[in-house]
Amino acid sequence: MQRDAEATKQRLIAAGRAEFAAYGLNGSRVDRIADAAQCNKAQIYHYFKSKVGLFEAVWSGVVEQIVGNVPLDVDDLPGFAAHLSDVYAEYPELPRLITWQRLERGDEPPNEFAVAEVRNRSAAIADAQARGTVSARFEARVLFALMVHLATLWPASNPEILVVADVGDREQRRETIRRVVAVLTD
Repeated sequence: MQRDAEATKQRLIAAGRAEFAAYGLNGSRVDRIADAAQCNKAQIYHYFKSKVGLFEAVWSGVVEQIVGNVPLDVDDLPGFAAHLSDVYAEYPELPRLITWQRLERGDEPPNEFAVAEVRNRSAAIADAQARGTVSARFEARVLFALMVHLATLWPASNPEILVVADVGDREQRRETIRRVVAVLTD
């Protein structure tokens, strides 16, 4: 039977993604990842050099997924934030991975692709502000950060806040994010 190295790597990344979302980098176990990927744990070290290397591959995939699935439309910033909140609702492991990355890898250099995208998107917002189509109430980079973090409001909130806010319907949550960003950008 011929082995498919790329398929093995993708299975390891998928298994690592699930493991890291559930347990973080420090709590995850290479044995569980290898079992879930149906391969030998030595393959983690072969392809990724370490558990940290696998986490970095998972993190790069997360960044690319978010950037690729949520293009910025400066003419519809509320729609951008609502769409981003949809992605987080559809893939609940994403906010968990973001949190684990921040908690366990926050002191490491940031993902260069993500930094470049944040800068590009902030510059696009600044251009729209200069044209007068987006409010200049907040600096473009701050406005972008606010929108991104508002999109994670529901998955990042603790249960007590969610009970009191009582916004359990996905569409209602989406609309709330859209309306708040509309206020920030008008």
